[in-house]
Amino acid sequence: MEIIPLDSKRINAEGPLSNFQQSQNIPSLKFMDTIGILGAGAMGSGIAQVAAAAGHNVVICDNLIIALTKATRNVQATLKTLVDKGKMTDADSYALFSRLKFTDHMSEFRDCSIVIEAIVEDIEQKQIAFRSMEAIVDKSTILASNTSSLSISAMGAPLKHPERILGVHFFNPAPLMRLVEIIPGLQTDPDVVERGKKLIDGWGKTTVVAKDTPGFIVNRVARPYYGEALRIFDEGIADEPTIDWAMRELCGFRMGPFELMDFIGNDINYAVTEVVFSNFFFDPRYKPSFTQKRLVEAHYFGRKSGRGFYDYRNGAALPEPTRDEALGREIATRILAMLINEAADAFYLRVASRDDIELAMTQGVNYPKGLLSWADEIGIQSIVEKLDSLYVEYLEDRYRCSPLLRKMNRDGKRFFN
Repeated sequence: MEIIPLDSKRINAEGPLSNFQQSQNIPSLKFMDTIGILGAGAMGSGIAQVAAAAGHNVVICDNLIIALTKATRNVQATLKTLVDKGKMTDADSYALFSRLKFTDHMSEFRDCSIVIEAIVEDIEQKQIAFRSMEAIVDKSTILASNTSSLSISAMGAPLKHPERILGVHFFNPAPLMRLVEIIPGLQTDPDVVERGKKLIDGWGKTTVVAKDTPGFIVNRVARPYYGEALRIFDEGIADEPTIDWAMRELCGFRMGPFELMDFIGNDINYAVTEVVFSNFFFDPRYKPSFTQKRLVEAHYFGRKSGRGFYDYRNGAALPEPTRDEALGREIATRILAMLINEAADAFYLRVASRDDIELAMTQGVNYPKGLLSWADEIGIQSIVEKLDSLYVEYLEDRYRCSPLLRKMNRDGKRFFN
């Protein structure tokens, strides 16, 4: 998305924005403060709907009129569906929509107490956007990013007041997914973290705090779910439907890895993997797959394009899995060991607390169990032995066991008592 020009024409200016108390000190966010959203795509409009449902006036800004028009129609359609299902009254629907203002003029952010950026995942464009917004908003305004994996500290670096930068990573679709990752940059004032967390908790969300590292919690810990499934497929051990069947039926995941990649979009999933891989200095744990890269190059993005790992075109039949329980157990054990290893390393390297890692994976990506409690259930020794057997087989650093798991195994400890 291009950055919004400050002299662009304003549209749909319905009523004045609410003001908030300005102060030399950073004030507490009040319930009815105005929320700004930069970017009217699916994430931006979804976050706007969440904020408006909580009672806030919301300014949604985008430099593309077509994006604003589409967002307006999508929100209206969503609200109509809620009314038709009896989950919202006509009056509540009208009241919520009346709190939304759609504009292509960034200056409408001037009275917002927080602005959440939800534009393209490009660090330079985000930096330009934040510099532009900093020249408009009050110095008490929190400048937040909905990035899924980029550095919050880097976004704040060009700002005059980088202490107000904050990551607030919602999951798609924002109105339905409860989890929000809160990510302070190195420069972020602790009070800004507390204010942002309190605000979003007040929207009925579950917040977890993560260190500013690539992928934060969810997009880091979840990488083996895709990466190891792709590796098993590339080696010819099993096909896509069999791997998906194993993770659904034997582990309880709602969707198998290939179903999920097609649902997310292979273009999006692959791009996140590339970012995490490069930002971790090309650690082989996060290495992308040529198989998925070729799908992206062919525009086989998944459900949205009609083809991905599976064929979703009219008349196409989904292939049947090989329901071999022994093979399924081997697939499930291998992928699960890699997931647990990643969760353990995130805890070991203080990316997040033990409980926040569990919350993130069960509420952010709907895992059937927290990975650390799952490790206790399986047995730390079994996980270490599986990882060591993979390392001996492949002699790849990809399969190195987390030092925390090895130490816990030696000392006979568990993650939970």
